[in-house]
Amino acid sequence: MENVIIIGGGPAGLTAAIYAARANLQPLVIEGPLPGGQLTQTTDIENFPGFVEPVGGFDLVQSMRQQAERVGARFVMDEVVGCELAGTPKRLHLAGVPGAPLEARAVIVATGASARYLGLESEQRLMSKGVSGCATCDGAFFRGRRVAVVGGGDTAMEDALYLARLASQVTVIHRREAFRASPVMAARVLKHEKIRVVWNAIVREILDVSRETVTGVRLQDTRTGAESTLDMDAVFMAIGHTPNTGVFKGQLTLDAEGYLVADGTRTNLPGVFAAGDVQDRRYRQAVTAAGTGCMAALEAQRYVSEHD
Repeated sequence: MENVIIIGGGPAGLTAAIYAARANLQPLVIEGPLPGGQLTQTTDIENFPGFVEPVGGFDLVQSMRQQAERVGARFVMDEVVGCELAGTPKRLHLAGVPGAPLEARAVIVATGASARYLGLESEQRLMSKGVSGCATCDGAFFRGRRVAVVGGGDTAMEDALYLARLASQVTVIHRREAFRASPVMAARVLKHEKIRVVWNAIVREILDVSRETVTGVRLQDTRTGAESTLDMDAVFMAIGHTPNTGVFKGQLTLDAEGYLVADGTRTNLPGVFAAGDVQDRRYRQAVTAAGTGCMAALEAQRYVSEHD
């Protein structure tokens, strides 16, 4: 039986692994289908403490992983497809090892959340080349330039207001004729001198794949079907995030949007802890994910020591 199994190999899971390994818990990390999480899709990171020069997302994750390995963490590249988390031991079923569940005294869930995208081929090919799902992560790279925000909820409003402090102009593209955001947030956007809104429009294509950088967007009017093009230097998707919690439904308490509900990092089940974006709908930063990974590891250490 393992002392602690950590599900997820992003900043939260890797930080938890470092702390758990240094506490002699010999943690096992199940990295999941996207080792490193969303951070690996970010090119340069300027706001993670300790790096004077920008650091690549992949490079940062690799450094964290190597540090965790050095202090004793072990890694399995597999995906959890089933679990029994009530009681002890906790059992996790892996896709690559059918019929032979892993057992652990404690589990840290750090499976993260996935930004929602439009599903366009051009969007995927221009990811990290002007297309982003995180304004606070990548907005600073587009100071003094033209950027677009796609969405109409509170997240889109927050992103537009944040980007207006950096960009020369922000264009909010919304498929309806009124925002879904709270009236207060919507009013702030509508009265901001650097923000304009394109109503009743959907993005049909992001330009220009042939140049390997964002140069604009091709829009379609949802009422008339007419198409138009806007010159743009970056496009930020703000149509929500999907927490990676499907496998835990029916066992761990989730909120209305599917995020794990946690008191600090404690879930509703003893010995099961949550860290990172899987329980954080608000901040979604590498540094806050790492912080909760530390907290979850300390909680797991305390739990294991009290239940030996």
